[in-house]
Amino acid sequence: MPLRVALVGTENSHADEIIRHLNVEEVADTARIVTLVGADDERNRALAAAGGITEIVPTSAELIGSVDALIATNRDGALHREHAVPFLEAGIPVWVDKPLAASTADARAILAAAERSGTPVTSYSAVRWVADADALVAEAAAIGELQAVTVTGPADPDSEYSGIFFYGIHAADLAQRLAPGEPEAVAVERVGSTVVVRYRCDGVLVTLQLVKPTEDARVPFHAEVVGRTGLASRDIRLDADYVVPGLQVFLKMLTTGEQPLANNTMLAPITVLEQV
Repeated sequence: MPLRVALVGTENSHADEIIRHLNVEEVADTARIVTLVGADDERNRALAAAGGITEIVPTSAELIGSVDALIATNRDGALHREHAVPFLEAGIPVWVDKPLAASTADARAILAAAERSGTPVTSYSAVRWVADADALVAEAAAIGELQAVTVTGPADPDSEYSGIFFYGIHAADLAQRLAPGEPEAVAVERVGSTVVVRYRCDGVLVTLQLVKPTEDARVPFHAEVVGRTGLASRDIRLDADYVVPGLQVFLKMLTTGEQPLANNTMLAPITVLEQV
């Protein structure tokens, strides 16, 4: 019988994709969304109908004890702590879709709750796991000692969803995959409509170029890795199934009980963006 999963944060387009892949196309038979958390409105009723979901509840806490896992995918990461911590304290695994939180304090509180109960939690950008990111990691392994990483992507520092966290997490998390480690002091510069962020991570210079979208267009995700003997560069493309690799990471966590990412890895992009 599939694990019963609740989903909170239905305003996010990721909710549509997660429901489509788990409940409709059934990319795996190990889990299914059984409950949506939110208002009993047109949006949620449409999502429920599309995914064959029969239950919509107003708050997530009332589900503790009746579901096997929680996915929190709110657009505003400032809401993630209040949803995730009660489940983790109750021993229920949680996938916090990007970002883990909108502050280092909230991120640490989520991770601490998981540690206290010995319950797995994970959080990441879908961009971290897509095929182009995998390919770039493989190419980077063949160009010598890592020197510098630059990741470009859209982000709006004035977003109503905790500013730079809403979309900036994609670039920051991809940079953490390409240049893992503990970020050092962060320098921030505003250049036109772009926020340029620079820091070192285990001796590697990391640059994030976060470009504010226009009303009808945005810059694509792109990453460049400079090694001692070469460089690798590519657009990081998101196809129609871009959430599937990250969804599979979550499902594996449910099966094995093992966190796919270390706490420091999940925390690093949050500490960077907080300084931005």
